[in-house]
Amino acid sequence: MDTLLEELTWRGMIHDVTPGLADRLAKGPITGYGGFDPTAKSLQIGNLVLVMLLAHLQRAGGTPIVLVGGGTGLIGDPSGRDAERPLLDDADVEANVARQRSQLERFMEFSGSNAAKMVNNADWLCSLGLIEFLRDIGKHFTVSLMLQKESVKTRLESGISFTEFTYMLLQGYDFLHLYRTHGCELQLGGSDQWGNITAGTELIRRIDSGAAHALCAPLITTSSGAKFGKTAEGAVWLDPELTSPYRFYQFWINADDRDVESYLKVLTFKSSDDIAGLLAEHHGDPGARIPHRALAQDLTERIHGVDVAGRVRTASNVFFDRLNVDIIRAASLDVWETLEAELPSWTTNRNDLPSTVVDLISAAGLTDSKGDARRQLQQGGVYINGERAHGEATVADYSLLADRYLWLRRGKKKDVIVKVTG
Repeated sequence: MDTLLEELTWRGMIHDVTPGLADRLAKGPITGYGGFDPTAKSLQIGNLVLVMLLAHLQRAGGTPIVLVGGGTGLIGDPSGRDAERPLLDDADVEANVARQRSQLERFMEFSGSNAAKMVNNADWLCSLGLIEFLRDIGKHFTVSLMLQKESVKTRLESGISFTEFTYMLLQGYDFLHLYRTHGCELQLGGSDQWGNITAGTELIRRIDSGAAHALCAPLITTSSGAKFGKTAEGAVWLDPELTSPYRFYQFWINADDRDVESYLKVLTFKSSDDIAGLLAEHHGDPGARIPHRALAQDLTERIHGVDVAGRVRTASNVFFDRLNVDIIRAASLDVWETLEAELPSWTTNRNDLPSTVVDLISAAGLTDSKGDARRQLQQGGVYINGERAHGEATVADYSLLADRYLWLRRGKKKDVIVKVTG
């Protein structure tokens, strides 16, 4: 397992490790865990760094444990937060855990000789007595030490409840419990978790005289300084009900050129040679966005499946190659259904379909009025199915795409998908 650190190092996935971890890995397979917050019904792309750490651990021969915080999720981790998290009830947490399990299965194997395991800390925390916990665990933590942890220091001015203040003790106890019951010697996490994780390694040393380790990865930030995984609409989720596969794919296509190399290294299993080849192609033809497309394809296939990834890739190509009439005409019905869901749309019956282009683009909302429609047509700024439209043309001059759709476009920024029914 000594190759694990080498793999994570060239990928830029190591921020801190405890002394002696390399020596321990050289002795053979290790069991390690990472914790996930079940207060949302889906993981988001910011969670993928930890997911990939666990996946690399498994690929190197180790056994990953996925800990879902059914117990700690009822409290909330103050790390990276400037306000208290809302508390969820047991039923909500249980439903969220089930959804996240299916997403994690796309990255790790839950069968085989070193199968990933999933545990819920509600199983041991919710039955833990307060007096027992304070006597056996709390006495090993000093308030002065806890106040030095970054997750606590950043909340002191804005306020932190005693509930969240104790989170470190609970996470440390999780590590101790897994060390005893599963032989878990390693906890993985983001750099903002270093204080909580090392509190667990220290607890294991104090109570069981055991040697446990921590490995933390850097938090991904964009070159522009924006928080990774956030868009104007909010977080980018793995659940298609929260972030559509098309928007998920487009997030990666639109990644800043300065970020795409680190995304390929951290979020995919592509080799160093493969990534270098993609970057070389990008240098020769930046406009083609070759590494961005490879990244988007890889992650969309893994999260949403090959068929869905193929559909949204084609839809993306159609949208961005707007003047390629052959590609537009060849697009299948499911591609137009995808674009209909993502772009402004207007539905009309065949019998009610306007006969003139002026009436069509005005009724569909591409222009503000018929007068505006005529002006736009005169200026050559209107396209129908990828072809420049003219005022004297009729709607009958254009064939329906997939026998159901018309694609109206004004300039580069305004689109309307017309769905024709009946």
